[in-house]
Amino acid sequence: MKILAVDTTSENGSIAITDGERVLEEIALKSDDGFAHVLFGEIEKLLVRNGLRLADIDGFAAASGPGTFTGVRVGLTAVKGLAEAMSRRVVAVSNLKAMAFFGTGELRASWLDARRGEIYGAVYDASLKLVQDEVVMKYEAWLAGLPENAEILSAQRLLAGAIGRVAAREFDLALDPSEVDANYVRRSDAEMLWKDVL
Repeated sequence: MKILAVDTTSENGSIAITDGERVLEEIALKSDDGFAHVLFGEIEKLLVRNGLRLADIDGFAAASGPGTFTGVRVGLTAVKGLAEAMSRRVVAVSNLKAMAFFGTGELRASWLDARRGEIYGAVYDASLKLVQDEVVMKYEAWLAGLPENAEILSAQRLLAGAIGRVAAREFDLALDPSEVDANYVRRSDAEMLWKDVL
């Protein structure tokens, strides 16, 4: 099963084509002013390099967050649009789960910088089942609540290849593009300011 996977949730974006457990190609995306204007061009080049057309892609996957609000939306919207056009389904994969994919421990505690002195964190088991919910909180407090012997994963890596491989494993959970939504974990600044005004 060939999957086109996209991650635009941070400044270290990536795209990949996977075939089951194999990553056919994964490339880093770099853009100082976001990915919206470069994403489709890079996807087209990736497909051409691998001798593929969009019609050859069996499904799509995207990082669903947590991450920057605009970045999360760019990747999800792109993948949803492509899937809609090609009558394919989409798997949205948490960035924290994709990070846990790289672990080797029985319990994998992955975290990302959430800024404002906080982190996004979660704990998964070796089968990538969620053991402790995704949260946003101070790193020290999160660390103190981790299960004993949890492997801590924090290194920045390209995630699109892992997202594609996770999506292949979970494709029975794939959704119609219209049903896919973001996983922000933390509310946007606008939501928090609006609540404060009320």
